[in-house]
Amino acid sequence: MAVVKAGKTSIKKAAALIRSGGVVAFPTETVYGLGADGFNPEACARIFEIKGRPRFDPLIMHECSAARARRLFSRIPAGAEKLMKKFWPGPLTIVLPKSRAVPDIVTAGLKTVAVRVPSGRWARALIKAAGTPIAAPSANRFGSLSPTSAAHVKKQLGAGPDLILDGGKTRIGVESAIVTFTGGRPVLLRHGGLPLEEIERTAGPLAPAPRTGRRSPMAPGCLKSHYAPGARLKLIKPGQPVSSGASCGYLAFSKEPAGRFAAVRVLSRRGNLREAAAKLFGALHALENSGVRTIYAERVPARGLGRAIMDRLKRAAV
Repeated sequence: MAVVKAGKTSIKKAAALIRSGGVVAFPTETVYGLGADGFNPEACARIFEIKGRPRFDPLIMHECSAARARRLFSRIPAGAEKLMKKFWPGPLTIVLPKSRAVPDIVTAGLKTVAVRVPSGRWARALIKAAGTPIAAPSANRFGSLSPTSAAHVKKQLGAGPDLILDGGKTRIGVESAIVTFTGGRPVLLRHGGLPLEEIERTAGPLAPAPRTGRRSPMAPGCLKSHYAPGARLKLIKPGQPVSSGASCGYLAFSKEPAGRFAAVRVLSRRGNLREAAAKLFGALHALENSGVRTIYAERVPARGLGRAIMDRLKRAAV
């Protein structure tokens, strides 16, 4: 497994690997993805093997344009068309009935497929050069912290991918928001890098994801426990007194905590939620690497990208 800087030459090499059934880790604007040819079931099976991902958890198909992405659906409601026009390319995944071309392994046997058009320069260049949609979840071990740098991918997946494209740190830092449609009404399946308020300004009020009681999720990243560091994570209110010491780390929103901790990370000293989201997983990786056994994580305001941050922290704390 090689780690190479993203560029014209390395994109050609990565695209050739994808076309030949290989698996490549690559940067997007959200997090790094672990990708394979979305029309090649055997290549997609390697994604599950490398990640240790259960087969009931579907993948997201990535395309380089809305026109190409539309071919992956069998039906597109008017509300979904509005979202595609407004937010693609960007950090929004849309789940709709799949076309016959999409393999069952990608959708975990569901009749719907999750599709996104990323805005990241290298992601779109790779998809275009490969000439095929790329099926890709985040490039990490299943259930663990998401990767926002090539170093995070290498640490978690080691020699698993055939190639890691290093495009630097990701810009947004949390995964895409996921929306589906039920009876023509938009439904939010996962908070993400596109704030709820922005989606609703185009689509109208979004219904919360239904509680199906099913073991298998309707979309990626929707399991109750997910995005977890190796240390135990405890959610707390800002300024809440907690036990400090050599085995404890602290993830603060905007201010240094009182007390002495083995490691501290502050997400945004300006209290900026966009900056906090971009730094979230990098800070959690750093705290995990410090060797602490417990991480105290402050709650952030539940607005804008704060909703996505809280979604990740709540799942990590389960």
